[in-house]
Amino acid sequence: MKSFIYYLIIFLIPFSAKTQEGKSGAPAAVELKKITLEDIYSSRSFQQDWVWGLKSMNSGKEYTIINYKKDETTIDKYSYKSGEKIKTILNSSNIGNLKFDDYKFNSSEEKILLKAESEPIYRYSEKSFVYSYDLKTQSLIKIFDKKISLPEFSPNGKMISYVYNNNLYIYDILSGETTMCTKDGQKNKIIYGGTDWVYEEEFSLVKGYEWSHNSKYIAYYRFDESNVKEFSMDIFNQNLYPTQEKFKYPKAGEENSLVSLFILNVKNKKSIKVKEEKNTLFVYTPRIYWTKDSNKLCVLKLNRHQNHLKLYFTNPANGKQKLIYEEIDDFYIDIHDNMTFLEDGFIWTSEKNGFNHLYKFSYDSKKMSQITKGKFEVTSFYGFDEKEEVLYYQSNEKSPLQKHIYSVNIDGSKKRLLTDSIGVNNADFSSTLEYFINTNSNANSPNIITLNNKQGRIIRVLKKSENLRKTLSEYEPLSKKEFFSFETEYNVSLNGWMIKPPNFDAEKKYPVLMYVYGGPGNQQVLDSWGGRNFMWYQYLAQQDIIIVCVDNRGTGGRGSNFKKCTYQELGKLETEDQIATNKYLASLDFIDKDKIGIWGWSYGGYMSSLCLLKGNDVFSFAIAVAPVTNWRFYDTIYTERYMRTPQENPNGYDLNSPINHVEKLKGNYLLIHGSADDNVHYQNTMEMISALVKENKQFDLFIYPDKNHSIYGGKTRLNLMTKITDFIIKNI
Repeated sequence: MKSFIYYLIIFLIPFSAKTQEGKSGAPAAVELKKITLEDIYSSRSFQQDWVWGLKSMNSGKEYTIINYKKDETTIDKYSYKSGEKIKTILNSSNIGNLKFDDYKFNSSEEKILLKAESEPIYRYSEKSFVYSYDLKTQSLIKIFDKKISLPEFSPNGKMISYVYNNNLYIYDILSGETTMCTKDGQKNKIIYGGTDWVYEEEFSLVKGYEWSHNSKYIAYYRFDESNVKEFSMDIFNQNLYPTQEKFKYPKAGEENSLVSLFILNVKNKKSIKVKEEKNTLFVYTPRIYWTKDSNKLCVLKLNRHQNHLKLYFTNPANGKQKLIYEEIDDFYIDIHDNMTFLEDGFIWTSEKNGFNHLYKFSYDSKKMSQITKGKFEVTSFYGFDEKEEVLYYQSNEKSPLQKHIYSVNIDGSKKRLLTDSIGVNNADFSSTLEYFINTNSNANSPNIITLNNKQGRIIRVLKKSENLRKTLSEYEPLSKKEFFSFETEYNVSLNGWMIKPPNFDAEKKYPVLMYVYGGPGNQQVLDSWGGRNFMWYQYLAQQDIIIVCVDNRGTGGRGSNFKKCTYQELGKLETEDQIATNKYLASLDFIDKDKIGIWGWSYGGYMSSLCLLKGNDVFSFAIAVAPVTNWRFYDTIYTERYMRTPQENPNGYDLNSPINHVEKLKGNYLLIHGSADDNVHYQNTMEMISALVKENKQFDLFIYPDKNHSIYGGKTRLNLMTKITDFIIKNI
């Protein structure tokens, strides 16, 4: 629960403008600044506080963070209880000014793995120069002379595994010898120890191997991409001749990689293949875990429709499997990492009763017993204290718009609310679950980061976004983000937020910009600080524009029925709801119904395009950034999870493709894409262009050469948002 110090801090840091005292002692008004796009996108003026590189030490009494300074980078250790810095563990100035950007300890905390000059490969994957630093001998070792991926200490701290050129390696720290564990890894053909593009993007699985707890085995994936079709992108780089980037990308209905599992005996360096069930339907292996017993590897298998999940235990000595648990859903099953192994079973989350809740599976009874219950979602699982038999988790029990931290006994009794700060609370628990660092914000107040004990009592405030609050006090006051809900003509209640101009006059008529994402399970209507886009919306509000966002059917936080009702018809119900939102806004006295536009990015670009076309009588313009325009162009795992294959569900794919509705275009349309988008391919926009031209429809287009799905780097984001802003103001 909150202490007095928290409320004192909130009282002392209002958002109102500062004043200065004149010679007479009376406060003199300070001229307040207006927000500019340069302030938002060319500087860190509006950056809220975060804690970077936070790692709890084994004892659970201390934690470490990275501190970036002008001339050095340090890893510093702090006490949870006192908050005081105990010592600097590592200073870059003592290791040749190595500018490391990430770190991890070995299990004994005697060595540190350091990454430097990291560069992204795709969304989550990267490659880096990797070093091992020995805290006792103060010696630094470079693991390999080229950049490598997925480095990991063995649990006993004696070895480091990594992936290079699609092969798995083990480096022996004591001898300095390196073992190449696999031989035939090859780009765009065979991957060992890593994952292919679609597993990384859609299962959030990057590291394709796991050490057993006793360091005797490594279980690893083998991806055979041979039959997966390649996608190619021209990379210009201001060269005389462009180069071409090719990678394997399975589009909906096409062939996936063939995935198999192997287990390496670290001592003799021999691998055996896991003897999986011969069922061609279960093509995905989205997760592997070692249980508490190093003689049991847990393997999750999922069918291509992704509505039937099986969990196997595998013997590492012979590769034989035993089915432990399976779950079937009428629609689809989301893969997660909410899994903790116990001596007698495991903790798991499931939507099997209509809302995502915590369950315990018993090895003896072979049954799942539900721990949390109610019409709310468990949104994160933090851990289980085996001694106290208490679980810690995050849920939206108070409201779909808020998230709070809770504890509960494993039998479901003695549930306790550990945070009562309004808004969204995100916890980072210590290794022993004795403390947690809570990051809280709400729609109109940025991050306040506190140290709490496991009962929820705030011990102290770590950060409170002081610089941001000071900066904001120098600008004209921000408009409040206001939440609302309404019922559509389809008898569905939808949640939304609205930002009005700072000098709002209910007697005036205002234009509206709607923002949409709208994809499965996503949630944009949350009571949390909105970052850069929030400041951009404030900028637009100062131009006398109202900004609105509504979460349509198919989004998250409201149970599986609300989320999964869009199954096999992506775009249909979502568009109906956004058009219904437009009509609701048009009914309000202060809205100019002839000036309502919509914008979105990625799935949101798909939605904004559909809304302008299907809702051509109510939307005046739309902006689509990196949109999907036909689900046939998107990847297997994501698309088929919600749509099945094009062969099974052709109408689902075609009836809600913007490409097939271009003849309805009436309003103004801005289409934007990065030419090197590996996720939503530039092909989507090219096909949309062709369809528009075929119907002789005029539109605006802008392409960012060599930019990926995020369209950033240098002044790119400023240029992008300036272009979008100018289009809005011109057309509204």
